[in-house]
Amino acid sequence: MSESTGWRGRTLRDGQRAEVWVAEPGSGRLDRVAEFADLLVEAPNWIADDALVINGDGRLWRLSLTDGTSTAIEISDLPPINNDHVPHPDGETILLSASDGQIHRAPLTGGRAEPITADPAVAHFLHGVSPDGAELAYVELPRGDFATPGRLAVLPLDGAARRLLDVGPGHCDGPEYAPDGEWILLNTESFTDQPGHAQLARIRRDGTGFERLLSSDRVDWFPHLAPRGDLGCYLSFPPGTQGHPADHQVELRVVRSADWATPIMELALYGGQGTINVNSWSPDGTRFAFVAYPLAGDPGTEVRPVTGR
Repeated sequence: MSESTGWRGRTLRDGQRAEVWVAEPGSGRLDRVAEFADLLVEAPNWIADDALVINGDGRLWRLSLTDGTSTAIEISDLPPINNDHVPHPDGETILLSASDGQIHRAPLTGGRAEPITADPAVAHFLHGVSPDGAELAYVELPRGDFATPGRLAVLPLDGAARRLLDVGPGHCDGPEYAPDGEWILLNTESFTDQPGHAQLARIRRDGTGFERLLSSDRVDWFPHLAPRGDLGCYLSFPPGTQGHPADHQVELRVVRSADWATPIMELALYGGQGTINVNSWSPDGTRFAFVAYPLAGDPGTEVRPVTGR
């Protein structure tokens, strides 16, 4: 989720860079595929075996994994976008949250965007598209009011009314469909009265079965399942963190989906906001992309092995 009540794009600090990485949990391999010194990019989505889309400077960019070059995707009738964007399963379009607080749909190759939502009083933060392409999952809250906890909403694309799913009174974010289409994963503060203590959870698509995935003393955000459903990853902040701020020492943890408490791979990096806001697993489910934001003199991203597992 990013500010959408008036676009103020993030920029790199002096000496900072944005690095796009690809991790392969099965082998432990970690590759830096692109580096930006003058553009703050965020939130990779994998759109082909050899390409990602990322946002930067309020626009959508295609990033080639073959040579690391990036090209702006020219989209008309679209306000500046934030880091909440998800490709549609049709392989031809992408859903985007923009600075007007609304969700839009646009061709992945460029062209004219069309609005999906149109309530100026509500800010919509998109995170999930169902595997059948029929429904969106997003967080809504009064526009300009970030003190009010976000609510989990699902919106059929056939024109039916949106529904709210009850995930408790705490703020929630990052709702995303599991590959089987039966569950929506998210992070929520509903399991504790400790301010900002987000934890991972899931709820059935029909609004039943709300349950916690992981109990942790850290602040955990953005659970993402691989397309095969066997692996997951999430972003973990230090205890006491409020929200999902930028420029923090954070950890990316990879788990088997049957056991969110036992990492099989951990990455330590400088990042947070923008690192992995949306699902960035590869189509074959073997790799995922993320963004690190090291400062001048930072040792950079490293794989921290997990032994004995």
